[in-house]
Amino acid sequence: MRLLNVRVSIVSLLCWFIAFSTMAQEFNMTVQVNAQNIAQPDQTIFKTLETSMQEFINNTKWTEKNYDEEERINGALIFVVTNYDNNRFQGNFQLSVSRPVYNSTYTSTIFNYKDNDISFEYIENSPFFYNDNQFQSNLTSLVTFYVYTVLGIDGDTFALKGGQKYHEEAQQIVNLAQSSRNIGWNPGDGNGLISRYRLNNDLLSDTYKEYREIMYDYHINGMDKFALNPKEVKQNLQGYIMKFEELNSRRPNSLLQRTFFDAKADEITSIYTGGPAVNIAKFKETLQDLAPNQSTKWRSIKV
Repeated sequence: MRLLNVRVSIVSLLCWFIAFSTMAQEFNMTVQVNAQNIAQPDQTIFKTLETSMQEFINNTKWTEKNYDEEERINGALIFVVTNYDNNRFQGNFQLSVSRPVYNSTYTSTIFNYKDNDISFEYIENSPFFYNDNQFQSNLTSLVTFYVYTVLGIDGDTFALKGGQKYHEEAQQIVNLAQSSRNIGWNPGDGNGLISRYRLNNDLLSDTYKEYREIMYDYHINGMDKFALNPKEVKQNLQGYIMKFEELNSRRPNSLLQRTFFDAKADEITSIYTGGPAVNIAKFKETLQDLAPNQSTKWRSIKV
């Protein structure tokens, strides 16, 4: 009987471990460090950095929630190295993230963003440490800032302001990093228009509240119901997106407005090309006004 109890305990522990390992981490992120333009005979440090960043993002438990495998946030982070000298890296982050759409196998891009002001020091095989009360390194701050920003944006697509606490965590990272004097963390960086400070500040500001409202309606009341009634959803999506007109009247061509259309332009074009016909003449004009840099895609939509 005692042996049986031990065996039962081991089986129970194994089942708990398997369940925890499959319902834990939030991310399924692919990281690529592109150093093809760097004249460095030994490329090992770039591969080590790539592996370390990917493991840090995917193996860290960032929230108190448990994610099923199919719920994990999929994405790709590409770090293009433009300069490397004596363990000092410079370049840009290109980040693209998607979330699953209910009632389908489709994934919808929720964040497609490029940060051109990336610089940090990294010594090969140095571990990543994150302390939410202390600045550790610019590399750690950069990675954790985008982790929490993505968690916030993802949360906003499932509940109205559902990512609030993650945006606030990202704000704490910004505040701590400002003393480091690295570019991108302070109000005046990027001419005050495009920076990590600006991105986080705008996400938390009521001045740009339409962005988070639209992200919620677009996904929960739009994409997640698309398979059930495509025509009705296509009509409703127009209304959600056109709420940007109010924001655009207050803050023309805002960072968050551009961020939305950088993520959604291809998807919007695909939705309104083919399928159940709806009247989109006015909608196309509005898209042109809201995101003129995507005009080629808007013109490809047939009325």
